[in-house]
Amino acid sequence: MSAEGAGTVAAVDLGATSGRVILGHVDGRAGTLALDHVARFANGPVRLASGLHWDVTGLSRDLGAGLAEAFRRDPSTASIGIDSWAVDYGLLRGDRMLGEPFHYRDGRSDRGVEAVHAVVPFDELYRRNGLQFLPFNTVYQLAAERDAPDGCLGVADSLLLVPDLIGFQLTGARLAERTNASTTGLVGVESGEWDDELIERLGLPASVFAPLVSPGESFGPLRAAVAAELGAPAGIEVVAVGSHDTASAVVAVPMRAESAAYISCGTWGLVGVELEQPVTTDAARAANFTNEGGVDGRVRFLHNVMGLWLLSESVRWWERDGARIDLAELLAAAASVTGPVAVFDADDPRFLAPGDLPGRIAEWCAERGVAAPANRAEFARSIVESLAEAFAGAVRTASLLSGVDVETIHVVGGGALNELLCQRTADRAGIPVLAGPVEATAIGNVLVQARAQGFVHGDLEALRALVARAFAPRRYEPVTR
Repeated sequence: MSAEGAGTVAAVDLGATSGRVILGHVDGRAGTLALDHVARFANGPVRLASGLHWDVTGLSRDLGAGLAEAFRRDPSTASIGIDSWAVDYGLLRGDRMLGEPFHYRDGRSDRGVEAVHAVVPFDELYRRNGLQFLPFNTVYQLAAERDAPDGCLGVADSLLLVPDLIGFQLTGARLAERTNASTTGLVGVESGEWDDELIERLGLPASVFAPLVSPGESFGPLRAAVAAELGAPAGIEVVAVGSHDTASAVVAVPMRAESAAYISCGTWGLVGVELEQPVTTDAARAANFTNEGGVDGRVRFLHNVMGLWLLSESVRWWERDGARIDLAELLAAAASVTGPVAVFDADDPRFLAPGDLPGRIAEWCAERGVAAPANRAEFARSIVESLAEAFAGAVRTASLLSGVDVETIHVVGGGALNELLCQRTADRAGIPVLAGPVEATAIGNVLVQARAQGFVHGDLEALRALVARAFAPRRYEPVTR
């Protein structure tokens, strides 16, 4: 570990639509933080005969090329950290991956919901794991895998969530990082450890679950062959970060925990507050709020809102005929819509699967006798208004359930660039929105590594003060309409 107070680390940030390799240059003595975007590559589902999968093999290739370029740019890079989306996993037997991981939007997990709840009713499950009901949570996926005639769970010797799976390919270590493991539904909300009794009751093989590690701990050095291929420095390690991308993003929210809410806004909108202890009351369960692990043992008490997926998938659907839609122009047109537009339930399960989201929005409106949007600008405005209302409602509920008196909402991630969404969220919530940083996930990844290397010191508040100096947020005041 270096104690010089300055250095560089590499963040691998894998999102649901793209991946990035970013170098983070941190100087704790000077109080500076800068990012160098090295590589960006596409990511997305692959439809195979067995269902919807992630192309982890392709991701490994692309992030490997990005890391090689990072080491060419800065041979002194001290470590690597990996974050991604939650819940999805790969199965291994020995060193062999037993097929590409299923995508959480694949419908197979629906079969697992009934199977799990027949053994452990949801109210008991919530008391044990503290997680909101989402039909694709790992526990349901595993029940579906267990019962599938062609399932691989019975022959696997390891189960690794996506960031840990990438870490294994790089280092050979089979470990499970805690913040992401907390999203599986199989970690005790109070203990922070694998719930062995629950695993046994559900008939899952306990032997496949890897030892848990916390952010800041090491996965170990790169495999010799991997280091040689990447041109990496001898002995460079993969460091566990908040490997659930939202856990890393929350590290980089420049907030005062006692008075702020956050929205990590990308494909999903994760809306909540940071707590020291979980909230597993009947009211929290009824509101479908989740308690997920955060860095330094904090609790991310939040609700998942469908997020900018509603907009991006609508655009993808419109572009099927070869048209190209400029998102900035579409949002400008949406901002110019003066008449009322439909505000629909952004959490309706019909919007989860890929496909004709504009048609499903129109269907939702027709079922309720509401006028559906008449053109693309109105559809975009309807999506923004519906997300803003869902975000504002989730903030109010988080405040009520947790006792946090929310005075400010921080929006980080790609949604921080959406001026219309930020303004309308402030308007509907009636409190200011502070937008930025956009690259919060990568920043949080970088800062946890930098602290592990000794480039910076202190608690999360100290790290957030560094973020606030380096990336000043944009403020949106609520406007009465």
